[in-house]
Amino acid sequence: MQSFRQHERALIWEQNHEVVRIEPWGNDSLRVRSTTGKAILDNWPQALLAPSPGGPDDVEISIHDSRAVIRNGRLIAELSVQSDEVRSPTGEIRFLNAQSGEELLAEAPVWFPLPPARYFTSVGGDLYRIEARFKAYEGERLYGLGQHQHGHLDQKGCVIDLLQRNTEVSIPFLLSNRGYGFLWNSPAVGRVELGRNGTRWVAEAAPQLDYWITAGRTPKEILEHYADATGHAPMLPEWAAGFWQCKLRYRSQEELLSVAREYKRRRLPLSVIVVDFFHWTMMGDWKFDPKYWPDPAAMVRELDEMGVKVMVSIWPTVNALSANFAEMQRRGLLVRTERGVPAHTRFEDTRPEGPVYIHFYDATNPEARQFVWEQVRENYYRHGIKVWWLDACEPEMYPMHPDNLRYHLGNGLAVTNLYPLMHERGFYEGMRSEGEEEIILLCRSAWAGSQRYAAAVWSGDIQSTFEALQAQVRAGLNIALSGIPWWTTDIGGFFGGDPESPYFRELIVRWFQYGAFCPLFRLHGFRLPAVGRDDRLKFTGGPNEVWSFGDQAYEIIRELMFLRERLRPYIMEQMRVAHEKGIPPMRPLFVDFPEDEESWAVDDEFMFGQDLLVAPVLHEGACSREVYLPAGALWRDAWTGESHEGGQVITAEAPLERIPLYLRDQAHLPIRA
Repeated sequence: MQSFRQHERALIWEQNHEVVRIEPWGNDSLRVRSTTGKAILDNWPQALLAPSPGGPDDVEISIHDSRAVIRNGRLIAELSVQSDEVRSPTGEIRFLNAQSGEELLAEAPVWFPLPPARYFTSVGGDLYRIEARFKAYEGERLYGLGQHQHGHLDQKGCVIDLLQRNTEVSIPFLLSNRGYGFLWNSPAVGRVELGRNGTRWVAEAAPQLDYWITAGRTPKEILEHYADATGHAPMLPEWAAGFWQCKLRYRSQEELLSVAREYKRRRLPLSVIVVDFFHWTMMGDWKFDPKYWPDPAAMVRELDEMGVKVMVSIWPTVNALSANFAEMQRRGLLVRTERGVPAHTRFEDTRPEGPVYIHFYDATNPEARQFVWEQVRENYYRHGIKVWWLDACEPEMYPMHPDNLRYHLGNGLAVTNLYPLMHERGFYEGMRSEGEEEIILLCRSAWAGSQRYAAAVWSGDIQSTFEALQAQVRAGLNIALSGIPWWTTDIGGFFGGDPESPYFRELIVRWFQYGAFCPLFRLHGFRLPAVGRDDRLKFTGGPNEVWSFGDQAYEIIRELMFLRERLRPYIMEQMRVAHEKGIPPMRPLFVDFPEDEESWAVDDEFMFGQDLLVAPVLHEGACSREVYLPAGALWRDAWTGESHEGGQVITAEAPLERIPLYLRDQAHLPIRA
């Protein structure tokens, strides 16, 4: 008799110091935890919300001599023990579609002398290096995993580090074309290997193995289950659907206001304008330098009269010379180091001149989150500022040695990927405590569940090249499939880009065409030529306003801005769907056309809501491109009105002023003025 038992609604198996717990966690979903430690933990940091009281009604558990089965809706987990001369009795788990009986995912078979599919190696204390190995399947496609710059939509064959970095956002959720979604429910540093001969998930330091799996008839159903499990995004504020103006950087209150006034003089739509870094007295003071920003409240009032919101860049960094450092250090509100120098990186600040060692506040500590919010509330919010840019929130450290970090919640190897979510939580809860309901946080990093704290993500400090633009299309679609419906890029890329260059002028037009159909429509970048490199307070990039790129580019961009304005009611309808159902507005073709096998392979087009197919031009000099139109719909060219049957590739004309757009069936959208 094997050691199976049922505890309430959970199936438990124990043998050879390992305990496995499988239990329902939302509709058609199961949570699996395992440890060789003292006990399964309920309070370890993770992404899942508590399931609804009572849970699903359709749960069954059956226990037999050498196997046990738990079924929750259309998902079955079977745990079987087969011990012989070449197999170890480790309790192999596989997951089945309850309706068809098809195997969705299974642990890799264990053959002597290979390690078991669930493998624990002590790394000290109550932490283990944990591996979980699963079978590979011919023809499987895997999507999600956050945002990465490798340029692939289907990530089968990739090895992905589970570690937050600038431009690399680690959200360990996968969506498979086999009909399941899988969340590696651990904030530990690690990796996932999506090989042709097997899949391996690794956590470098964790007390237990923890993952969640769901089954769905369609990708939309899987995404809805995932949103139910990790949290739904709030409703996007209506103003956030408009155009956002930003550059590195506006150096003063007057300079920023002059740009906003010029937008209004030209009668261009503008929803948000951004105060970037080095507006502060010092990192960790979290307040404006009054020499350059003498009356923030007056600035906010003038912009508010124009219908423009102010967003301010807030960094989680603390200079040892700042006004708050001593108190934060005394109260234990900073991330510590396990050994060596207690600072975390070197960066430029306003004082002293040149690089300085800086520290990060400990966002995993509730007291630290409250302390930072109190400074932000006093020095920004009371002036009327209510939109926050949470930059460098990976956190960005050099060298990247997470094992040397000690957070309130534990060692960095075990919890560091959680940092951006906790940072976002502090601002979200701070805003809610002030009675605010229209909340959006622009963040450079995120983790599973960040969407519930109003986190929007942008793709970080990318290059100003067509190759980077191509990678952003795939990166944006994958993060959309990872639960983050609000996403954007720096239109034109961040690093470089000369407004006088013909190459960049073409690039900025093509990027604007793409950006107009991203969930957030935002211009940013560090343009050439740079000014004032030797003086932090004078440091800025070249011009980066929509009129900065020549007359031809300006006329095209201007029309795109008004196109975006015409589409805002439609965009808000899609944001309502994202809020209620967890279906992102920008998504791969297969989300809407899962029965069309060809749509699963298309990685350079996307649906923007259910009615509009977008095919951005991604190559220098191109004035046409091939477009795949999914089967199961009639497609109408939004510019010419010509109709095409789905299930075919067509050649779309794409002169510089045009991005190929296709309306589905009888949809009518105001594409043309």
